[in-house]
Amino acid sequence: MSGFGRRGRLGPVVPVAPAARVDRFEIFFDLVFVFSFFIITRATALAITPGALLHALLVLAVLWWCWVVHSIVAAKVRLGEGFVPVLMTVGMAALFTFSLSLPQAFKDPDKAASGPFVAAISYVVIRAVHLALYWHAVRDSPNERRQLRRFLPELVLSTLLLLAAALIPPALDHDGDAALIRDSLWATVVLLQYGTGILAGTGGWAVTSAEHWTERYELILIIALGESVISVGVGSNLLGQAPTWPAVIAAVLGIFFTAALWWAHYDMIGPAARIALHAAEDGPRVAMARDGYGYCFLPMIAGIILFALGAEQIVHQITDPRVPTHLPAHGSSEPLLIGGVICYLGGNMLFQFRMLRTVSWTRVGAVLLLVASVPVANRLPALGALALVTLIAVGLVTTEVIVFNEARRALRGFVFQERAVYEAHEAAVRARWHETEPEEPST
Repeated sequence: MSGFGRRGRLGPVVPVAPAARVDRFEIFFDLVFVFSFFIITRATALAITPGALLHALLVLAVLWWCWVVHSIVAAKVRLGEGFVPVLMTVGMAALFTFSLSLPQAFKDPDKAASGPFVAAISYVVIRAVHLALYWHAVRDSPNERRQLRRFLPELVLSTLLLLAAALIPPALDHDGDAALIRDSLWATVVLLQYGTGILAGTGGWAVTSAEHWTERYELILIIALGESVISVGVGSNLLGQAPTWPAVIAAVLGIFFTAALWWAHYDMIGPAARIALHAAEDGPRVAMARDGYGYCFLPMIAGIILFALGAEQIVHQITDPRVPTHLPAHGSSEPLLIGGVICYLGGNMLFQFRMLRTVSWTRVGAVLLLVASVPVANRLPALGALALVTLIAVGLVTTEVIVFNEARRALRGFVFQERAVYEAHEAAVRARWHETEPEEPST
């Protein structure tokens, strides 16, 4: 028995089929990414400064690249079958450790010597697990092995750069120089990772199941949107105190606001992009999957974290009984809220253009309206600013439902028909379980 030891008892690697869907183990693995998004938001919320926001975005970019690599592996093999869950559990543990170390990754070099080092070592383990699994899966495919070797320099260099970011700054005497070098090394890692994804090309890769690929990314985006719900709940601070009308209104606005942003992607753009990826084949499909989902989803995730931070601050101020309700939102809460929505919609427009070659004028108008609302929101009470942004988001999806009614009904009808056919096929297969075998004639 060769390869990964006693894998024969658990079963071999099972390749992904053309119509495969996301399995339960993949959703279980995503729990660690839920925690990662939560950690990034919570660590940044402790002290929101330009430096803290830069660090959050750098960490998010590196974390998202791990997710992209993970999705490539999941597009090749079924993560819930054979010995793969055992190996991926090791990756989960490393990713969890990586997330735990993130709050210390950018602390003063002389105060958090172990945090950056733990983050670097955890990153090495995550990437090593993905590399070992994918290499095993493509061991009989020379083209895919050749493409994988093109990514080895990125893996080695990014690992060395993160280790350097952990080890070099503590050895320097001047804290300012140490912080600059550390941040520069992390930024270099991000440029190296995403630049390699473009320069390496699409030859040798394959997206076997477009359904699996799109579903995987749609689910992680929902998980990220859940962070905004958590932030509103944390900001409300209603545990142990009686709810007030401003607090209840702020909580309701937060849910409507998040639901509108969910609708903006999942009502038409997401389903249409899924169909477009199904229609593409070979290299063009891989390029669309990489650009649309691997790259354009990143500003959407970043926007969610930014507006979650702003929403949390605003809701916290609204529910604080010591702060008069007529005061405008303080600090950076309004720029974060509005800027985060602009970033989310901007990323979604990039996604729409890459996947569908269209840009909705309603989205452009909503972004311009958000930019124009910044000076108005600065003069409104905190609750009024939150209501204004919610009104723009809800107004966007309402306008699209009315203006694009015919196209939307056709798209939704096609998607529903496809789902009904799929469900009918599943029901027919399962109906066979109830069929009784004919009895053999007695002799």
